[in-house]
Amino acid sequence: MKALVYDEYTDDDDFSKILKIKDLPEPVPRPNEVIFRVKAAALNYDDIWGMRGKPLAIPLPHISGTDAAGEVIAVGDSVKNIRVGDRIVSHGNMSCRVCKACTDGREYDCRNRRIWGFETGPLWGGYCEVTHLPEVNVVKIPNNVSYDDAAAASMTMLTSWHMLVGRAKIQPGQLVLIMGGGSGVGNYGIQIAKLFGCTVIATASKDKLDKLIELGADFAIDHRNEDWHKEVRTIAKKISKPYGDVPGVDVIFEHIGGSHWNKELTLLKYGGTIVTTGATTGYNAKTDLRHIFFKGINILGSTQGTRAELEEGLFWMSKGKIKSIIDSTYTFEQAAEAHTKMLTGKGLFGKILMKPRGN
Repeated sequence: MKALVYDEYTDDDDFSKILKIKDLPEPVPRPNEVIFRVKAAALNYDDIWGMRGKPLAIPLPHISGTDAAGEVIAVGDSVKNIRVGDRIVSHGNMSCRVCKACTDGREYDCRNRRIWGFETGPLWGGYCEVTHLPEVNVVKIPNNVSYDDAAAASMTMLTSWHMLVGRAKIQPGQLVLIMGGGSGVGNYGIQIAKLFGCTVIATASKDKLDKLIELGADFAIDHRNEDWHKEVRTIAKKISKPYGDVPGVDVIFEHIGGSHWNKELTLLKYGGTIVTTGATTGYNAKTDLRHIFFKGINILGSTQGTRAELEEGLFWMSKGKIKSIIDSTYTFEQAAEAHTKMLTGKGLFGKILMKPRGN
C-alpha cells in the first residue's frame, strides 16, 4: 500500500523536504482490531507539531493522520460489532479503558492516553491507503453522512461538542460567544450552539463574517478590531434590555488565548463560563483575577471528547442539523501544500482533507 511517511523532523516548516510517499505492507488485524481502506482523512495542527518534533518527539518513521474515514476490509477474531463492509470513522483518543478516569466516562483524562496518528507509531496513522485501529476506536458512519464529512468531523466536531455540551453544558436561551468562528472547531461550535437553541455571537477576520452568518451565527464580529469586545458588549446589552436581565455573555467558546483573554473575561455575566481548548495566539496570557472572583466566573479546560460524544454529533449530522465545512481537498502527494495552507491559514475556512490518489 501507499503511505505518506517522514523519517526526520523539519526545523523550518519545509514539509516538502521530509514528506515522502512510500510502499509499505498492508496491516494484518490483531484480535481486537479492524482494518479499513481510507477514503478521506482530515488535517489537524498536531500534524505540524509532529513534523517539527515539538512539543513531543513523536516516533519515527511516522505516518500522521488522526481523523480517517473508510470502509472495513478485515476484522480480528475478537471484534464484536464491526463487520467487513461497514463505513467507519476514527475516534483518535486512545485510552486504556480500565483506569478510574476511563471507567468514569472521562477517557480524555486517562493518564495513558495517546492521540492516534500523532503520538502513535512508528508508522501508525491515517495518511495511508489502508490502516488499522482497535474496535473501540472506530465509530460507524450513519448512512447519509459522507466519508468526507465524517473525516472532517472526527476530532474537530468532537472537540466542539465536548466543550459546549460536555463541559459548559449549554442551555436553550443562553448567549454564547464563539471565538474564532472561521476555524474548524469554530464552524462546529456555531452549529452546536444553535442546535441547543442559543443566541450566537461569532468572531473571525473581516473576510469571513458573512460565512459565519450563513452557518447560523446571529451576529458576526471582526476580532482583529481593537475594540471588538465593545461591539460584543453592545449586542449583549440590546439582547438583555427587553427582559430586564443583567447584560453579559453566558458562555464563551475559547481557543485563541493571548491578548484576547482578559477582554473575554470582561464580557461574561455573573456566574458565566469560559471553556478553553487552545491558545493559537499565545498561551502565556495574563489574567485579571478580579473578573473571576467578583463575578463568580467558571473557567473550564477541555480536550478531545468521548466516543459516545462523537456518536451523538454524527447522529445530528445525519439529521442535517450539523454539517462539515470542507475548505479544500488534496491527494497525499500534495501533502506539503495542504499542510502549508493550514499553517498560514490564508483564505482558510473549514477543514482541509487529504485522500489517497484515485479516491
